[in-house]
Amino acid sequence: MYDLPTILTAFGLTLFAGLATGIGGLIAVAKSNPGQRFMAGALGLSTGVMLYVSFMEILPKAFAELTSVWGERGGSWATVAAFFAGIAVIAVIDRLVPEPINPHERGIGDDPKKSAQRRRMMKMGMFTAGAIAIHNFPEGFATFIAGLEDLTVAIPVAVAIAIHNIPEGVAVAVPIRQATGSRGRALAWSTVSGLAEPAGALIGFLLLMPFLGPVTLGLSFAVVAGIMVFICLDELLPTAVSTGRHHTAIYGLILGMAIMAASLLLML
Repeated sequence: MYDLPTILTAFGLTLFAGLATGIGGLIAVAKSNPGQRFMAGALGLSTGVMLYVSFMEILPKAFAELTSVWGERGGSWATVAAFFAGIAVIAVIDRLVPEPINPHERGIGDDPKKSAQRRRMMKMGMFTAGAIAIHNFPEGFATFIAGLEDLTVAIPVAVAIAIHNIPEGVAVAVPIRQATGSRGRALAWSTVSGLAEPAGALIGFLLLMPFLGPVTLGLSFAVVAGIMVFICLDELLPTAVSTGRHHTAIYGLILGMAIMAASLLLML
């Protein structure tokens, strides 16, 4: 159904998006401590990019695919149902990720308080990496499917997810660096968490390859739009606002939407 160059291009976009967590890791190990303004702006930017591309590009693409098969009424209902199904799926995954901090662990070493703090930071970093890997799996599949079908959709999706992944890499690397004192381990874990995206692309493609068509593509786009919107509203924006830099977060959000809008207009 798809030739090798198309498959390799789609996979390359997915790999690019996934490895962006490593950029976040580099930022985390290069800076002594990423400031609250940086975190608020980066998370806000990611939120704006992902919200805009979800509602203005991915969801309309899902609607177009599904209405081409089931008509306007059936396609519209299917798009909306798949969108909220995506929200439900990522919400369940989010609930299954355990809390990262257990305050009842015993401290070890000469300074129990510092030892316990390092252990909590390490646990936080590991759970963050795991949670991000789980979230990145369907994102990788979405980017890959978009790359197979339409590069005008795939490129904005890949850019949006890459920008979104940079602060995720920071979120993984900072606690692991503080826990271990190792920049190498922090960078490695932040990068590995992003490799779930190309893994999701390959596994999803191999499982769904026999069924790829307008219905599968349309449902996949709508589900992924729901996943991205949930991540924005449940994780990115609240975390950005919690830094205490509310206005910076909102300015970043608006800038992210503007960047995404301009990139889409340039592709017309």
